[in-house]
Amino acid sequence: MRRALFLLLAFFALTAQRDPILVPEVSQHEIQVRQGFTGTELLLFGAILDPQGRRASQPYDIVVVLKGPTEPILLREKDKKLGIWVNAQSTAFRSAPAFFAVASSHPVSEIVDERTAAIYELGLNFLQLSPSGAIDPVEQQRFTTGLVDLRRREGLYQENGSGVTINNGVLYQARIALPSNVVTGRYTAETFAITRGRVIASAIADVEVRKQGFERFVADQADRSAFLYGLFAVGLSLLMGWLAGRIFALV
Repeated sequence: MRRALFLLLAFFALTAQRDPILVPEVSQHEIQVRQGFTGTELLLFGAILDPQGRRASQPYDIVVVLKGPTEPILLREKDKKLGIWVNAQSTAFRSAPAFFAVASSHPVSEIVDERTAAIYELGLNFLQLSPSGAIDPVEQQRFTTGLVDLRRREGLYQENGSGVTINNGVLYQARIALPSNVVTGRYTAETFAITRGRVIASAIADVEVRKQGFERFVADQADRSAFLYGLFAVGLSLLMGWLAGRIFALV
């Protein structure tokens, strides 16, 4: 019994020693959103090494998942009745990511099976949303597809099957574009090293997207004093309307 326990412990020790080390990094840990912000490009890079700090002994693929803050969302489906588009069915999700991008060294379908992709959310088809309450699976899939399509057209959901380059079997890099309508908050950049369909290492780096300058002041006031901010917004709108009326009257 002791001999079997010793062999088991030795096996786990040797296995742990063979596990590669993934060292990820991002070009910016903080992105500042100011007036006139037109978007930016985030560089995710790093290396994968063996426990001795040398090149990994086996080839591997890299998948990078950049995920923005999650938020509850209500989706409504439009239906045409008597020539007019009206709201029809709707569903709510408790935790839909505001931003979701996947970049990989090869298409995900060529790297892992669907089960593994679903576990780690390696692709838009495997995005895990949390519906509020009971919902028919077919209906849930329809609304999920609609949300992904909508945010993909807005640049908020992305997938690039050749977006990661690997140099000399050690260094990797990926570039992911953040559009001008990106949501502020904490983002996570999770990197997966995969070989023979199995995730052999993973690591996470954080990115903070913040508003700066006047935009940050407005956002802070809206959060701290929502009622006063609403009164100020209404008053400003009335003032601008009155000024516009006076200008057109003079012209």
